[in-house]
Amino acid sequence: MENSKECIQKKLFSLQDKKYRDFQAKLIPNIEKEKCIGIRTPALRSLAKEIFKTGDFSDFLGTLPHDYFDENQLHAFLISEIKDFDACVHEVDRFLPFVDNWATSDQLSPKIFKKHKDELLSSIKKWISSTPDAAHTYTVRFAIGMLMQHFLDADFKIEYAQLVASVQSEEYYVNMMIAWYFATALAKQYDSVLPFITENKLSRWTHNKTIQKALESYRIPAEKKEVLKKFVLRTEKK
Repeated sequence: MENSKECIQKKLFSLQDKKYRDFQAKLIPNIEKEKCIGIRTPALRSLAKEIFKTGDFSDFLGTLPHDYFDENQLHAFLISEIKDFDACVHEVDRFLPFVDNWATSDQLSPKIFKKHKDELLSSIKKWISSTPDAAHTYTVRFAIGMLMQHFLDADFKIEYAQLVASVQSEEYYVNMMIAWYFATALAKQYDSVLPFITENKLSRWTHNKTIQKALESYRIPAEKKEVLKKFVLRTEKK
């Protein structure tokens, strides 16, 4: 088959950039360098679109776990092209247990989701309720990312921010996404989410990381940043 696992691996290795692999491996420390082929994202996206157009990729999506990080990236980009919402969610559900790094989690972004907000919210609530331990780190991170991407503008409700704040985890990549969510929320829904900072509703590390990211944002005015600076926690929160 043109798009068998072996054929796709050959296509991936034909796009290999070893210098980029060495750089990329440093950004994803939990993935062994030997598991990275080293393919730049634009090339991977182009390959995903090329394969998707053939309609011949179901065997690849069903062959889990993959051998290489780049295969996971390609998998995420293929899912992101699926135009039927139910089929897309099915593939996301099947893939999430095998996502093992922040890059794949963050780049899994199905286009069809923005057209099915109500149905998506139901799935987000399921994903975010996964135990945020090492086995489900990236399922929870993905759920928070979807709330950040799709529910911080006209569809925002304070209950969604409360849902994110309720996540209790020791996992770095979960807490970093919580901070990213609230820093973005401060840029888009400042008055609504400010109490999460002023009332210390986040863990100390996530609280301070949220403020740090907000202070680095170009979308938050200087006067609001001055307010946020006053709430940096200098000692452990009791």
